[in-house]
Amino acid sequence: MPLVDHHTHLDFPDFAPEMEAVVARAQAAGVVAMTTISTRIHKYDAYRAIAERFPGVYFSVGTHPHYAHEELDVSVAEIVAKSKHAKCIAIGEAGLDYFYQKSPKEAQAQGFRTHIAAARETGLPLEIHTRDADADTIAILDDEMSKGAFKAVLHCFTGGQTLADRAVELGLYVSASGVITYKKSEDLRAIFATVPLDRLLVETDAPYLGPGPHRGKRNEPAFVVHTAAALAAIKGVSPDAIGRATTDNFYRLFSKAAR
Repeated sequence: MPLVDHHTHLDFPDFAPEMEAVVARAQAAGVVAMTTISTRIHKYDAYRAIAERFPGVYFSVGTHPHYAHEELDVSVAEIVAKSKHAKCIAIGEAGLDYFYQKSPKEAQAQGFRTHIAAARETGLPLEIHTRDADADTIAILDDEMSKGAFKAVLHCFTGGQTLADRAVELGLYVSASGVITYKKSEDLRAIFATVPLDRLLVETDAPYLGPGPHRGKRNEPAFVVHTAAALAAIKGVSPDAIGRATTDNFYRLFSKAAR
């Protein structure tokens, strides 16, 4: 079953001692591609180095909403320039996080809009982080989409039905993480049941959010197989069907990646 982990964090210290083994385990599990996601643009060289080191590993350029206030000086032009690397296939992650509010809401919104502008200009998809900010996320997406279309995915989706529906209406993708395997995620599973198969992706967000049997332990890209199996059960299809669909969706959305 081919799978793609479009959102992981291979640069985190958790993986440093065994980076090669982590990537090898993912490939052995059928993960044909993975994207190590940027949380700080100023760490660009680290993401690039990881992607250059491993075939099938890509990277993004962007600022996580937690650090939006630290990188408001980064311009659209700088993001666009850094995205030109052959293995940089996405913008972000950027968006709104009102759960932790480590960055002021105004800074998060400004950063979100800057990254949307970069996604629009480059044609690369935006990895959107949104948590406890459904209404403001919808408002910004609606406003920015009216200025010109852009591609995006709601990564590690844990929002409500209204946000999921609006994302699909706007042409966005919705991504499932290990959270869908948790016992108390009945409402989230019900939302994923309504998302069309051709708009779904799977991810780990490793080293966080270990799925199923790995909950509470360090997550890694190989474990995306458990999330895919759970998503298959939600959609009432085989794991192979989910693997094919989400892999096709990845290469459709992240069209810069070489299949």
